[in-house]
Amino acid sequence: MDFEKLNLRAVHVALKKREFSGEELTRYFLNKIEKSDQEIHAFISLDKEGALKQARAVDKKIKDGQKIDILAGLPGAIKDNILIEGLITTAGSKILENYVAPYTATVAKKLKEKDAVILGKTNLDEFAMGSSCENSAFFPTLNPLDKTRVPGGSSGGSAAAVAGGMALYALGSDTGGSIRQPAAFCGLVGLKPTYGRVSRYGLIALTSSTDVIGTLTRSVEDAEVVFAAIAGFDPNDATTADLEVEPSSFPPKKPGKIKIGLPKEYFTKELDKKIKLAFDKVVKKMAARGFETIDISLPHTEYAVATYYIVTPCEASSNLARYDGIKYGFSDFSGKDLLESYLNSRQQGFGAEPKRRIMLGTFALSAGYYEAYYLRALKVRRLIAEDFKKAFVQVDFILTPTTPTLPFKLGEKQSPLDMYLSDIFLTAPSLAGLPALALPFYLSEKLPYSLQIIGDYFTENKLINLAKFLEKEVLETLK
Repeated sequence: MDFEKLNLRAVHVALKKREFSGEELTRYFLNKIEKSDQEIHAFISLDKEGALKQARAVDKKIKDGQKIDILAGLPGAIKDNILIEGLITTAGSKILENYVAPYTATVAKKLKEKDAVILGKTNLDEFAMGSSCENSAFFPTLNPLDKTRVPGGSSGGSAAAVAGGMALYALGSDTGGSIRQPAAFCGLVGLKPTYGRVSRYGLIALTSSTDVIGTLTRSVEDAEVVFAAIAGFDPNDATTADLEVEPSSFPPKKPGKIKIGLPKEYFTKELDKKIKLAFDKVVKKMAARGFETIDISLPHTEYAVATYYIVTPCEASSNLARYDGIKYGFSDFSGKDLLESYLNSRQQGFGAEPKRRIMLGTFALSAGYYEAYYLRALKVRRLIAEDFKKAFVQVDFILTPTTPTLPFKLGEKQSPLDMYLSDIFLTAPSLAGLPALALPFYLSEKLPYSLQIIGDYFTENKLINLAKFLEKEVLETLK
């Protein structure tokens, strides 16, 4: 059976009918990883024993006639900045190369409670800092659709695992585009929930005020299934909202009542002409289906990347201060005193991008510069959020391209600034804490195009249902 072409629900139904066993299903994906991942490098580590043990437990439940969850026995993957007790969790960094997690993240615990099979931990840009998955301390990940290109970052390993048929779904984290951009580059659906919708407990922090755990899947329906499993209030995370996760109950059967905002600031000179043409085809098709499209303005969008790359380094410099070589992780005690040991451990343990952001953040937070940089960035961040608030008075959703370019070649972007601009359309929703979904589609070319749908706070159900409609009724007809 070609599991890679089935959605989660179809695999679940076949598993319950005992067309195959959970163990057979898990071994299929472990074998696929063994064959494919020597070249792709989507995974940093595997948990073969744990995966097979869980699969056998699900088989026993089915044999005994017990009811099972839709995710039970279904093999998925988890980004290696999400903790699972007893497994090494590196965050893609040498400084945590041998760190064994002492507890399990809430999202992983929720999957385990549903008897999901977790195959292993996926590669990422170090501490989730990057847009290509080339910044991992261990190895770069390749794009399964074109192995000369990057899969996007920082959740590149999770995207490559799903796109390469090595997992049915994967979890990633999105701080400023780290789910949506790799989803766009690998032809997947990438869902970044509202900040506070999914617990961050057990996620190794980059920017605590924008980090969100989300999903990478092959369809919108699969995204809905995995999102429903991981979302919800968590007493271990004070930033989670105590709101019920509603099912998608917004069927756009009358698209004329749905207003779609098209922000003029997203169609800049940085946008690839091919993407602009593809986007215009989608908008035209939506108009033909009765959607009302409205030109809107998000005037502070032009400051989003600059704001993000002040806020992120500042919070990262604080969050990464804990990696001192003393409490846990890599240590170098060859220094003549404690300070030198600190410096040696951090010098050897961190890669170039974490060092760059630590220095930028420390500088921006230092005496005399806090008001000029960090405080000013926070004020602009509020203005960006206000832009969205005003826009959602006019429209139901905002539609943009996900990325300004198609997947770029490995090693193509050498300048940090060029790499940062890969997230030019993604950072503003992150700074505002809004939910957003990357939705893929193909034209005549091999490489995927992608739309970003941005919704209002805690409207994932409406966002998902609109995406379902577009996926089946609009984007499929473009081929």
